Amino acid sequence: MTVRVVLGEDEELIREALVGLLAREDDLEVVAAAGDGRRTVEAALAHRPDVVVVDLQMPVLDGLGVVEELARALPSCRVVVLTGHGRPAVLRQALASGARGFLAKGAPGTALADVVRRVHDGGRYVDPVLAADALTVPPSPLTPRETEVLAAAGEDRPVREVARRLRLSPGTVRNHLSAAAGKLGVHGRTPAYRAARDQGWV
Repeated sequence: MTVRVVLGEDEELIREALVGLLAREDDLEVVAAAGDGRRTVEAALAHRPDVVVVDLQMPVLDGLGVVEELARALPSCRVVVLTGHGRPAVLRQALASGARGFLAKGAPGTALADVVRRVHDGGRYVDPVLAADALTVPPSPLTPRETEVLAAAGEDRPVREVARRLRLSPGTVRNHLSAAAGKLGVHGRTPAYRAARDQGWV
């Protein structure tokens, strides 16, 4: 039985290399390849493959967005996420969204074909290094209120807007953001939000 695959990768050289790698396998067939997330979803809906392999960092619609859309529109299709940045929070989010495989781009060349076969057969695969990182994420040093304020503030939402949304004074919002940044060892709200997001705390 041939496993039909759609591949989503925005870098043309890598995309062609992955297509060539999978094409060497007698039981795998790449039926379409796309350079952005939206086209990956469209290709999957058009070709109805068994497995979609998608890069996490895709333009237009990122890899997580592809996973979420296919879970709704094509639930029979299995998705494998490729990434060069295996943050624990992203791993957890991808798996919660319905991804069946999570593979680091630095994995051996034969690993992708093996993972495609495994998820097609109903299994799951998580890169061991990424899994270990996800299991060793430390607990958040932030209080529930600091977490709430930092999540509401994001990278650049105005303090007054955050204050209105949370029914706090602007000064209180600034104090919580400052405290969060201090606990995370960074200067400023934007790096604090990114640090907390990368750990899965917001």
